[in-house]
Amino acid sequence: MASPQLPTLPAVAIRALELTRRDNVNLNEIAELISNDPALSTKILKTVNSPFYGLPKQVSTISHALVILGLQAVKTLALGFSLITNLQAKEPIDGFDHMRFWKRSIFSGAAARVLAKHMAMVQQEEAFLAGLLANVGVLVMHRVLGAEFDELYVRCRGDNDDLLPLCQARFHLDHIETGTMLASHWQLPPVLARPISCHHAPSDDDHELKPLVEVVHVGVIIGDVFAAADPAPYIVRARKEMTERFKFSPEETEQLLAEIGSSTRDVAKLFEVNIGVNRSYAQILEEAQQALVQLTLQSQQQVRTIQKENETLQARATTDPLTGLANRARFDEFLEEQFTRAYRLQRPLALLFLDIDHFKKVNDTYGHPAGDEVLRRVARVLKAACRSIDLAARYGGEEFAIVLTETETPSASQTAEKIRRAIESEGISFEGNVLKITASLGIAGTDRTRIFSVPAQLTSAADRASYASKMSGRNCVRLFRPKAATPGVAAHVAS
Repeated sequence: MASPQLPTLPAVAIRALELTRRDNVNLNEIAELISNDPALSTKILKTVNSPFYGLPKQVSTISHALVILGLQAVKTLALGFSLITNLQAKEPIDGFDHMRFWKRSIFSGAAARVLAKHMAMVQQEEAFLAGLLANVGVLVMHRVLGAEFDELYVRCRGDNDDLLPLCQARFHLDHIETGTMLASHWQLPPVLARPISCHHAPSDDDHELKPLVEVVHVGVIIGDVFAAADPAPYIVRARKEMTERFKFSPEETEQLLAEIGSSTRDVAKLFEVNIGVNRSYAQILEEAQQALVQLTLQSQQQVRTIQKENETLQARATTDPLTGLANRARFDEFLEEQFTRAYRLQRPLALLFLDIDHFKKVNDTYGHPAGDEVLRRVARVLKAACRSIDLAARYGGEEFAIVLTETETPSASQTAEKIRRAIESEGISFEGNVLKITASLGIAGTDRTRIFSVPAQLTSAADRASYASKMSGRNCVRLFRPKAATPGVAAHVAS
């Protein structure tokens, strides 16, 4: 699609922008420019004297307004009135819901300004104008594309999030990009252009203008609270964004939403925008209460679903799929945690290593499915032997390990012997065959000492004990015993 035929700036807006770009601008020139347009100067004076500003004294001249509010604020107001008057003047009589569009825009701008004021930002007028023009791309695409665009707008019920992919699919251009082109075409300063182009998805790339972009972003969401046919989803979003982005308390959030609702009525009159029936935030909240309850329940259900999915993913990431025991990664992590604790507090910790005897022969004779069944049955024995504070894991291949917390070596040895007997007594039926298996086990423990300084030393000791069990004829338990309770001293394996 070709670039849309973008609206041009009115002469007073062009002149105001030119003057404020100059380094040596004279405030009198700005005052004279605005004063020469009676309609514009009247609107600005009405605005600054309205309850929306809450000034303690009446402002009677544009020069006075410049002194009280500053050059930037007055210039932004002049620009805003010029642009809105220019855009409204071209509104045709068609099927597009112009009242809803301008109602949303007015509320968006007012909300952005209230948020900026609450956060003591200097750029309050810029927040208002950027919020007002944030979705001007919708109006431009409506005027250029007509019924073809309006069909998409009606289909998504005016929801701008849903409108984006529809426009991209149909026109390879959306209203955010159109608004960005318009801001560039009008040569708006970055303080206005950036929030218009980035309000839909603020990012950390905005740097200095990030706070302004964020208040416009949230202001647009609040605009839908007051303008959308179904405000409930936007109430939920507005509350969430105000809490997460600005750290507002729930009480602050509700007070600000109520303030935005009451103050926007005056702004709409000043801009001569018909917003129809202006319901208060309390009325909107009351009407949306049932939908909000339903959304809350759905949200809670989604949270529970996500939690379950995360738990499932966590289990998959830490579990051996064949045996259901912890995998090697989870074993390493758990051993590191428990070893650090045992070393610091000088508490007992034991490690049991188990190797299935002649496992290769099982695979070679009966096939890998038989070997898998053997691994599952051994895992079942290990699970039954573990307490809730222990961890059984498949270490690799036919090797298994159990981390026995708060366990002295003699107790660990007794546990290992029970496991050995249980495995020896297992009769594994597989395709008409009964497989008898045994295992070689090794034990190493800290026994309230610091004989091992890192987990790898304890692992090596348990592995050596398991190897000694194999060398002793298999189907037995062997203990690793250090010769002296001093790190680095030679050790041996005892029966």
